[in-house]
Amino acid sequence: MLALVASQMLVFNHIHLFGYATPLVSVYLLFLFPLGTQQWSILLWGFVCGLLTDIVSLTPGVCAASMTLAAFIQPKLLKSMEPQNAAEDMQASFHTLGFWTYVRYAAILTTVFMLAYWLVLAFSFFHFTDMVLTLVGSWIVTTALCLAIEGARTRKTVM
Repeated sequence: MLALVASQMLVFNHIHLFGYATPLVSVYLLFLFPLGTQQWSILLWGFVCGLLTDIVSLTPGVCAASMTLAAFIQPKLLKSMEPQNAAEDMQASFHTLGFWTYVRYAAILTTVFMLAYWLVLAFSFFHFTDMVLTLVGSWIVTTALCLAIEGARTRKTVM
């Protein structure tokens, strides 16, 4: 969690592709919780990670609220995508879910997080086009980075 928050603060907060897309990789923390993890634990970790990200990003409460919502969805989403003979403590990865199922899992969880984040941050539909461009651009970049992090993490454990 600290590595994700530090990378958000030091690197990703300074990236604004085409003036719109800003990656928010702290959501990757939620990808790491295995099946069977207590709901309160996921909610607590999501809130704390979001709060730390808010502190370093100067977005009071926005990331904490978004991470808490995504943390609420994560166990149900993972349960709906688990393979038939999955272990009770299965952790989502390319190997356990399969590549395309994991991509779908990451895309849905990132979508929930990004929608909540940008809607709470904008809190208005005044600049609707800019908000949609920011949301879609940030979603694409964040999802791609989370998939790349997962690829590097699973490659490391296989070798």
